[in-house]
Amino acid sequence: MNLQRRELLRLGVSLGVGSLLPSSGWFRTLAAQAADHPERKRSCILLWLNGGPSTIDLWDLKPGHDNGGPSREIVTTVPGLRISEHLPTLAQHASELAIIRSMSTKEGDHTRASYLARTGNVPRSDVHYPGVGALVAKELARQGSGLPGYVSIARPRAQAESMGYTAGFLGPKFSPLSVGSEDGSLTDLEVPNLARPKGLSEPEFAERLGLLGELDRRFATTRKAEVMTAQREAVDLAVQMMHPDSARAFDLSEEPNTLRDRYGRNVFGQGCLMARRLVERGVPFVEVTLGGWDTHNENFPAVARLSRTLDAGFGTLLDDLNRLGLLKSTLIVCMGEFGRTPRINARGGRDHWPGAWSLALAGAGINPGQVVGRTSPDGTKVEERPITAPDFLATICKALGIDHTKQNVSESGRPIRIVDKSAEVIEEIAS
Repeated sequence: MNLQRRELLRLGVSLGVGSLLPSSGWFRTLAAQAADHPERKRSCILLWLNGGPSTIDLWDLKPGHDNGGPSREIVTTVPGLRISEHLPTLAQHASELAIIRSMSTKEGDHTRASYLARTGNVPRSDVHYPGVGALVAKELARQGSGLPGYVSIARPRAQAESMGYTAGFLGPKFSPLSVGSEDGSLTDLEVPNLARPKGLSEPEFAERLGLLGELDRRFATTRKAEVMTAQREAVDLAVQMMHPDSARAFDLSEEPNTLRDRYGRNVFGQGCLMARRLVERGVPFVEVTLGGWDTHNENFPAVARLSRTLDAGFGTLLDDLNRLGLLKSTLIVCMGEFGRTPRINARGGRDHWPGAWSLALAGAGINPGQVVGRTSPDGTKVEERPITAPDFLATICKALGIDHTKQNVSESGRPIRIVDKSAEVIEEIAS
C-alpha cells in the first residue's frame, strides 16, 4: 500500500471523513430521503428583522389614531385580519400565518433585547447562554448530513456574541456557520474555501489531512480532551462540507432565474432562498437577517422600502416550501428584538418600544390563520394575552417537537433548562 492510500485510510478511520472517497450521489440520496421521509425532523427558519421593526406599521396597525401614521391596512385571506398595505403577498398567505400582537418584554437596548429574544435570558457575566439557533441545532441534529446544524445568513458583523447569536456554553460544535453580513453584497453569500486549491489532487488533499490528524493527536496529549474533541469535530465537518454534494447546498446558481427574481435580488431575498435549500437538505436551524429597522428618523418611507423586501422574500419562501412539501416540517419565525413607539417623534420616526409589539409565524407545529393577543387602541400597551420572551421560546420548542424543560450543563457544571422555568407555552399557537 503506498503512502497516499495509507493516509487516506487512516484519515477515514481517525477523522471520519469518508466523504473524501468517491461517491455516487450519497449526499443527494440522503437529502432526498430527508425531504421525503414521513418522519422527517423539523427545521426552523428565523427571519430576523434587526434593529427593532415598527410592528405597529406591519402587523398591528392603528388606523384613525394619531399614532397610526400614514400606513393603511389591507384585507387578507383570513376574515377580519388586516395587515400593512406594504405586505400584499403575505396578506394572501394570511391563512398560513399566526400573528402574535401581544409580545411584552423589558429590554429597550438593542444588544440586551436581542440577547433576551434569542436566549430567553438577560445577559449575565457568569453564564454564557446559548441562542435559540444553537439549542435547536443540538436537539434536532442530523448525523452524517455533511452540513452544519446552524447557519446564520447576513448576520450583523458586530456584537454577535452579546446579541445571542452564539452557542454559549454548548460549545463550538453548535456555533453557527456565518454566511455574509447584513451590510454585505450578494457575492458575500458565497461560502469561501469549499473547494480544494487548484492543482491539488484528491490524494494530495487526503495526505495533508492525514498530516493534520497526526499533529492533532500529538497536540491532544497536552490538552484537555473536550478541546480536542471540538477541534476534530470542526475539521471533520469542514471537510465534509467540501464534498461537492454538500457544497452545492450553498450554490444559488442552480436555481431558476425566475425564482431568484421572485425572492428578490438582494441579500435578504437570496438568503431566504439559501435557507430553503439548506432546510431541504436537513439543516435544523437557519436564520436570515434583514437589517435597517432602527427607524428613529423618517420611519414610514423606510418601513415601506424594507417591507417590500420582506414581503417578497418571506412570501416566496412560503410558496417555495409549499411547492416542495416542506412547509409542514419547517417552522418560520419573523421577528426582531422589540417594536417601536406608537407615538411618532418630531423626526417622523419611532423609537424603541419593548412593552407591546408583534411577530409572525408560519409552518410546522403551529395553528395558522389566527391572531393571538391585543394591544390598546393607541398601541401603547398589551390589553390581552401578554407574552414574554421565554413564553415565545417555549412555544417554538413545542412547535419543533423539543422538550423545553430539558436541561443542559453550563460551563460551571450547573444544569440549566432550555427555556426558563417561568415560561408557558402559547397553547393557541403550538399544536
